[in-house]
Amino acid sequence: MSTPTSSTAPADLPDEPRPTPPAASVDDPGRPDARLARLWRQHLRRPFPARFRGVDIAGVELILLDAAVAGLVQRELDGGLDDAGVAWLWGCIADVDKVGPLIDDEYCASYFAKLRAVARLAVERYTPGAT
Repeated sequence: MSTPTSSTAPADLPDEPRPTPPAASVDDPGRPDARLARLWRQHLRRPFPARFRGVDIAGVELILLDAAVAGLVQRELDGGLDDAGVAWLWGCIADVDKVGPLIDDEYCASYFAKLRAVARLAVERYTPGAT
């Protein structure tokens, strides 16, 4: 006895969606998120600016901003952001834009500029293109 197949899909396709590959596979240069993964690894090698731990600039606690972006970028790499995550990451980008010009330390300013670049890349696929 044969198993019936759907008339809308070839018989050799699985009935259920394939699982998302593990996050480690983002190293494949053919994947769109490979650049994000590479930039994220580079950013993680940079230490948070020590003298800015616990510092609040314009109502934004820098270490909490860094931690929020870190969690959201990692979620994107692990399978994607939901609508709330996308909105939260856009809010983080706005916060970096607000505090960036106010940071008076070259390393810290560079750290947050790179953090912004990674965050922007993480939300890029959720940004509608111009039509």
